[in-house]
Amino acid sequence: MTAARTAARALAASTPSRLTSLTPSLEPVARRGRSLAKTHPFLLAAAAATAVLAITALVNRRLAKSAERANPPAGQFMDVDGVRLHYVERGTGVPLVLLHGNGSMIQDFASSGLIDLAAQNYRVIAFDRPGFGHSDRPRNVVWTPMAQAGLIKSALDRLGVSEAFVLGHSWGASVAVALALEHPAMVKGMVLASGYYYPTFRSDVVAGSAPAIPLLGDILRYTISPLISRMMWPLLMAKLFGPRSVPAKFAGFPKEMAVRPSQIRASAAEAALMIPDAFRFRRAYGELKMPVVIVAGDQDRLIDIDAQSRRLHHDVRQSTFRRVRGAGHMVHQTATDAVMSSIDEVAAAA
Repeated sequence: MTAARTAARALAASTPSRLTSLTPSLEPVARRGRSLAKTHPFLLAAAAATAVLAITALVNRRLAKSAERANPPAGQFMDVDGVRLHYVERGTGVPLVLLHGNGSMIQDFASSGLIDLAAQNYRVIAFDRPGFGHSDRPRNVVWTPMAQAGLIKSALDRLGVSEAFVLGHSWGASVAVALALEHPAMVKGMVLASGYYYPTFRSDVVAGSAPAIPLLGDILRYTISPLISRMMWPLLMAKLFGPRSVPAKFAGFPKEMAVRPSQIRASAAEAALMIPDAFRFRRAYGELKMPVVIVAGDQDRLIDIDAQSRRLHHDVRQSTFRRVRGAGHMVHQTATDAVMSSIDEVAAAA
């Protein structure tokens, strides 16, 4: 015991001297750090910002993977023209193709009840358009409505579909129009819901396109954009669904899938293409010869339906315009029966 106490006292006595001996060697390092912070404050701030962005990107990547595990594919896949395309097929009868809007996916139509409702009388085929849901979006293609229409046409050929009715919502309406213009024999009739057809100035389009900018956009969508999207989600939903409240059934829509970096890139790219594509199509609508029903909520807070849907009705002579009272942009969610009856109206006219 005496020997142990002696050894302990010796160690305690030597510790201060050891710390003292280490202090001189650490002082130059500390001085250099203080000097660097004083002479290059921006370098130090940049290093700190880079570290924060790197951590944020890692968190967003893990959240995206978690969202994909929590929301596995509900349908099937096919490889078409180098694209792995996800689709859901239900029901029997004349094919009905559903094309969702920007930032959305198959679950939008599924949660609305439209797929189950339409599958009672039609062979419903709903696609995750490129970059949305579980479909790929190769970067070597500019995914204009025409490019997407070509992809959908090839997919339908693979499924043995030679003729179909087509419903496009919002940005999906532009893909439906492109499909009808490029492949009129395939499209027996169309329902165009809440679409954007004529070029106008849109400040939201300018802001929403930022994540599509090369390099800068990649940094944004992996770091800041998913966080901003989560914070802005309630405001976005209020704008999309207003003046009505978000229906309880929309809880089935996987928000976390929509704010993944990959889907943010797809959404931003489509926002950037919106006005140029409307400019390209503006004089071609008169070429549409199949039955067309144009449906829009008269309280749409995202799109001016008089400048868009009503004007399209004027340019497409054989069209019918259905203005849904009290409905907003998500007319298929809040007025599902009206959209379903529009589909039946097109089918009866074909």
